[in-house]
Amino acid sequence: MTVASGIKMQSRNRKIREIGIDEAGKGPVIGSMFVAGVQNFDGLEVLGVRDSKRLSPARREALAAQIEAATRVFVVEMRASEIDERRRERTMNEIMVERFADVLTHFLSDRAIVDAADVKPERFAANLGACYRNVCGGEIALISENKADERYPLVSAASIVAKVHRDRSIRALEAELGRTIGSGYPSDPKTIHFLQTLQKEHDFDDLPLYVRRSWRTIRDLYTHSGF
Repeated sequence: MTVASGIKMQSRNRKIREIGIDEAGKGPVIGSMFVAGVQNFDGLEVLGVRDSKRLSPARREALAAQIEAATRVFVVEMRASEIDERRRERTMNEIMVERFADVLTHFLSDRAIVDAADVKPERFAANLGACYRNVCGGEIALISENKADERYPLVSAASIVAKVHRDRSIRALEAELGRTIGSGYPSDPKTIHFLQTLQKEHDFDDLPLYVRRSWRTIRDLYTHSGF
């Protein structure tokens, strides 16, 4: 697992230290997952941030640059091989709690708004709060909601940063391989075609580390020789 952070100036008049957290890449069968935290800042409301999925790649890149120049940003990357390794002992929901907690403990803010990585946002909040207490020995106010990136600009900002990091990593992988990967999601025909090509070249145990072997998509591919 690798982390990256950017620390910029924040308004001195802000009394409550608040962050938004979201992820990109939880579901793909190829590539890393990124969890981003963004600290609140003056001027966020006028940037026009939205759920990252509703923005073009160029607009996401532009907004991410503005966000990172205006405030503190922290990004956690979890590679495909690390996800596979951790899933031997953890559920994906438990992994998400741990990675979100990494962001929480980095900022040590007063309040966090998170896009719940669980169908039950109250359960995600309870588990995240417990994880935070175990590490920091204190409490943090949490707002945990599904689709929080559509309701809270601060979470939209985190969504944008996470998505930009995820997209950059996939484009870099494509450039390294000299092949088209697509989005990395099982629903993407380009990704499926890429995986079918890999199957012809690699045994299951020989798959590249950027492929999530623990995903059902891969198990089905090698079990049934097709999708």
